[in-house]
Amino acid sequence: MAAPLDGIIVLAVEQAIAAPFCTRQLVDLGARVLKIERPGSGDFARDYDTAVEGSSAFFVWGNRGKDSLELDLKDADDRATFESLLAGADVFIQNLAPAAADRLGLLAHQVRDRHQTIVACGISGYGLGGPRTDDKAYDLAIQAEAGAIALTGSEDTPSKVGFSVADIASAMYALSSILAALYRRARTGEGATIELSMLECLAEWTAAPTYGAVGRGARPVRAGHRHAMIAPYGVYPLEDGSEIVLAVQNQAEWEALACDVFAMPDLVTDDRFSTNEARIRHIDAFEPLLRAALSAVPAEEILDRLRNARIAFSRVNDPHAVWEHEQLRARDRFVTTELPTGRTRTYRAPFNIDGLPDADPAVPALGRHDPWLLDELRRRAD
Repeated sequence: MAAPLDGIIVLAVEQAIAAPFCTRQLVDLGARVLKIERPGSGDFARDYDTAVEGSSAFFVWGNRGKDSLELDLKDADDRATFESLLAGADVFIQNLAPAAADRLGLLAHQVRDRHQTIVACGISGYGLGGPRTDDKAYDLAIQAEAGAIALTGSEDTPSKVGFSVADIASAMYALSSILAALYRRARTGEGATIELSMLECLAEWTAAPTYGAVGRGARPVRAGHRHAMIAPYGVYPLEDGSEIVLAVQNQAEWEALACDVFAMPDLVTDDRFSTNEARIRHIDAFEPLLRAALSAVPAEEILDRLRNARIAFSRVNDPHAVWEHEQLRARDRFVTTELPTGRTRTYRAPFNIDGLPDADPAVPALGRHDPWLLDELRRRAD
């Protein structure tokens, strides 16, 4: 079977994570992505680290399966080459600073003015227009602006999310927007102008606690190891010192936990703990009881009781444990990937569409590209 995006060609002026992670997904769905990089140095994410067989972990993650072409977009000859390639592309994406993109004529609406049927996407920190348009905006800055840091950590100590959540949020909205626009273009022939703000994307992801805080007229309290609005739902220690996440989502599960796992049916009728809202109101009294019950019997026995009662729980895995996860191993979720500096294993794409082949499992060296791709873009432009 053909990949869903077989035949789609994407031209990307991208760096760091947000746009590269979007186009990596397009590759995984069958598109060809030509990544335009600065001559000599390329995407600065290439040099973040050397953790993966001498290559950057972030660059490997975001750029598997692409082609790379070195072009100086301020050089007249290179710019002419770029414009000829752009004229043959189906999708264009960039995540330059807005002022830089504007000077180069690469804002999404500027590209659409020149090529009406292209799907043109731009990602910036704060969006075009407004007082913050030209401010620099990396992932951590947007985590702070969108409320993620205020919602994460302990009551006394705020914390960032431990991965690039702002970049990923904007990448995935770019992906879904591009796919929707390509679907519309297939039906109507129309191109699209897509202009995404990292702030708006992550603000959508923090919307539920924001709505709750505004509705109550109070700031949410950081809950650290547990959910701020559901109990029990958080990280708890067992008798052997290991930790699990325990999650109860409804009244039936709460009753099963209290009666079948803890053998404490009085908790169900105690007005302080009978409902989720009551448990949250009395969390300082509830948590010691919960911890005592979990550590009162051997860890394996508690886990067996939780399984038998169909209560959701999970191990708290570090990255090494995730890499060795028995479910990922059983489902063969790894692919050998060629790097400019060697060879490694990476995760298969999680789309799991039947008949979808693995994308070319190679991370491009700077300037490494298939000449066919350039010829195809130029042929389309002509």
